[in-house]
Amino acid sequence: MPRRLLIIVHAPSPHTRALREAAERGARHPEIEGIEVVVKAPLEASPEDVRACDAILLGTTENLGYMAGLTKDFFDRCYYPVLEEKQGLPCALYVRAGHDGTGTRRAVESIVSGLRWRWVQEPLILRGEWQASFVDEVEELGLYLASGLEGGIL
Repeated sequence: MPRRLLIIVHAPSPHTRALREAAERGARHPEIEGIEVVVKAPLEASPEDVRACDAILLGTTENLGYMAGLTKDFFDRCYYPVLEEKQGLPCALYVRAGHDGTGTRRAVESIVSGLRWRWVQEPLILRGEWQASFVDEVEELGLYLASGLEGGIL
């Protein structure tokens, strides 16, 4: 049975959609085998999706110094239903931050800490004006998670 990487990304703009596509492209790298990649918007993701995954990659925008409302909605709907059974879930985060991303990072870290999920990498904060290099960084993050799952180190 393949291990499953769940990618949940709020992508309201062309740039954030490019980041979502990069995360998926990295996770679906042709040399990685035995990993099922599921990509969903926060509003589409359910507690069942979280229960069925072996690792999770979250992507959100910074909105007014906080995570996107739809990302918060995902956590509101999934927090208690998965709290007991998904402790230790490997997770990673990227934030597309027009400013500094500090509030967004803190908010997500607080929720993830309550869920007792396990960070496998420091959150990736993509700050300031759009840079093409953001795409490469997110693709690498997707690749890292998928290859870690494949290799059994996550």
